[in-house]
Amino acid sequence: MLPHRFPFDAAPAAFAAAVCVMAAFAADAGHVAAAQAHLDAEYSATLAGLPIGHGAWVIEIAEDQYSAAATGSTSGLLRIFTGARGSGATRGSFNGDQTMSASYAATIDYDRGKIDDVRMALVGGNVKDLSADPPLYPHPDRIPVSDADRRGVVDPMSSTINRVGGNGDPVSPQACSRKVAVFDGRVRYDLRSEFKRIEMVKAERGYQGPAVVCAVYFEPISGYVPDRAVIKYLVALRDAEVWLAPISGTRVLVPFRFAMPTPLGLGVLQATQFVAAPQAAHPSVSAKTQ
Repeated sequence: MLPHRFPFDAAPAAFAAAVCVMAAFAADAGHVAAAQAHLDAEYSATLAGLPIGHGAWVIEIAEDQYSAAATGSTSGLLRIFTGARGSGATRGSFNGDQTMSASYAATIDYDRGKIDDVRMALVGGNVKDLSADPPLYPHPDRIPVSDADRRGVVDPMSSTINRVGGNGDPVSPQACSRKVAVFDGRVRYDLRSEFKRIEMVKAERGYQGPAVVCAVYFEPISGYVPDRAVIKYLVALRDAEVWLAPISGTRVLVPFRFAMPTPLGLGVLQATQFVAAPQAAHPSVSAKTQ
């Protein structure tokens, strides 16, 4: 898996999984008491059919809480140009079908000692404590992040955890009908998704069955420079897709596959392992990344 931002200035974690197609996450996974279900997933990332990275994701779901931790690194051709490895974690609760982040941390360790580190604490969807190193460098055209932009938001990892309301099959068009306000510590943006179709998927190990395919659209709000080519590209993009699969024993769906065209070819993040299982109640779980 790869980072919460693209490896150049202010390029947001636009599509949480594409985030995985270009760098890596970091930190302590937090605690979830009486886990209801557990997901152990592994992903491979390719660009124009060539391997560029791999990663792992562990999620714990309780009745009204969640925690997730991810690790990953670049590989193959991409590693020739930029070696990156890292890990990340988020913890929060569910409010109906909405996620409410409580903490988020992500660290990317690039070659030659360059480190990118973001840590956030949130209460009720509002950022209460934030550390981002390095900070965004000053630019006269950068849209400033206001106090209002730090309220009513979720972190990038939490934005990929989708609990579907109701009593019917959660793998449904309803899973795609959402708009999420995301703040990654530097850039505030909205992610909007729409239903496209249902597909059958099969991991090399674990889940096989239906996945709901959603179109994903990116809208920057603040913290970015409007004339940057990457921002213009993401805003105009209409062909990004995320395929959501269920975590057994819950109404929670998470990405099984993510695909996004890039100037260098199609970028794809694909689950090779997606093992989800219900769990009996047990004491607090603490997952730590390596």
